[in-house]
Parts: sequence; structure tokens; C-alpha cells
Amino acid sequence: MKFSVLVPARLASTRLPDKPLADIAGKPMVVRVAERAALSGAERVVVACDDERIAAACAAHGVQAVLTRADHASGSDRLAEACGLLQLDGDDIVVNVQGDEPLIEPALVRRCAELLVERPDCVMSTAAHALADVAEYLNPNVVKVVLDAAGRALYFSRAPIPWRRDGPASDGGGVTTIPVSPQPLRHVGLYGYRAGFLRRFPALPAAPLEACEALEQLRVLWHGERIAVHVAAVGPGPGVDTPADLARVRALFA
Repeated sequence: MKFSVLVPARLASTRLPDKPLADIAGKPMVVRVAERAALSGAERVVVACDDERIAAACAAHGVQAVLTRADHASGSDRLAEACGLLQLDGDDIVVNVQGDEPLIEPALVRRCAELLVERPDCVMSTAAHALADVAEYLNPNVVKVVLDAAGRALYFSRAPIPWRRDGPASDGGGVTTIPVSPQPLRHVGLYGYRAGFLRRFPALPAAPLEACEALEQLRVLWHGERIAVHVAAVGPGPGVDTPADLARVRALFA
């Protein structure tokens, strides 16, 4: 099976300036992500960046990078441009690994690629894992997904879904437990794409649901396309959004 990994990397970050270049055990974070992704067996791993400094850091460590426009509205737009630069199209498989996931599980990356080989009815793939913590279930920053009988995404939401009608909160009381069956699933922000779909995705009109939930993947479902979901046994390693996250990941590498 052949597939490519694209790592979008944007220098600007409000919570952690110059995040892709943050040092982790002697290497920039974006390089750590690319090296981790390469363990998935991808044919190639390419960083899609918006700044020459990121490209130079990648080159210094033998990581391929392509320079994309700095004005992209989203990571998907950046990846679509990168597909054009790399001449990826049609059913070529691309896995998007975020540039702030230096502990991403290589097997999970590969599984997203495999899903698209197995599921010709789907233009995208992604991952999820079971939620067992009530606080995460209720947290709007934790995105949840519900699936159909074939393991495809029905809906993504920041709301606690599925919601049990006759649960403990139905009478106004506080939620102390989460549904057991079906167990809520936390969405993992890892995506596989058919390159042809990824290249046309930015041109699709944004969906009202996408604007409501601030979740770009809802545009895919809104336009009648399907997303296959792999349910992993455990959640992924911690990503890096804040200085505290960076300190935690640095400690793990040390």
C-alpha cells in the first residue's frame, strides 16, 4: 500500500509563538512529527509550511518540505495546495498529521490510510476512541463523533453525544455518568484523504453546521460524502498547544 503523509505547519501561533520550531530534545517539533510519521511506512512524508524558516529547519534534518501560501484559511487549504505541488490526485492516499503531534502513533497513521483502501465508498478517514471521563464528555473543546452501522461518521459535535434522554440530567440534575451503550467516542484530529477530493474540498461551499460547530469536517458530511472512522483501543499521545503542553512533551522525550 502506498500513501503519503502531509504535515501542515504554520509559523504563527497565538498561544505558542514559532511553535513548529520549538525545540524538543534537540530537534524542531515539526521534524519530530515528520520522523514519527515516517515510522508508519508512508512512501514519503512532506511538511507543507508557510515560512522559509520552517523549510530550512526541515532541510537541515533531511525532511522534505514544500512552501505554500501564507494566507490559507485552514490546514485543508494548505494541504490542497501541497497536493498540487506534489502532483497528487485521484485516488492517491494522503494522511494529514498535524504539526503539533510529536507523539502521534505511527500505527494509527497507517490505519487511516488502510481504511481508504478498504472503503472505496469513503473519501476520507479518521480516528476516534472511547470516552470514559464525564468532564471530557461535557467539554465543548473535546469533539465527539457518532457512527453508523458501517463505521462511518454520522455527525461530529462539541456537544455531549449521544445524549441519553432518560439519563441523570433529564430532570435537571447534574451528569455524573456517561452512556455505556453506545459509548461516546472522542474524535482524534487525524485524517486520511483521497487526494482528488482533498484538492476540490476548499472549493465546496461551507456548511451552516460547520459554521455553527466550528468543525470543518462537517462540510464533508453536509455535501453527502462519507468518512470512515477507525475506533482505536486507546487515545493518542498529548499534542502541543500551549507552553505547558510543550514542557510535558519535552519531559516525556527526556
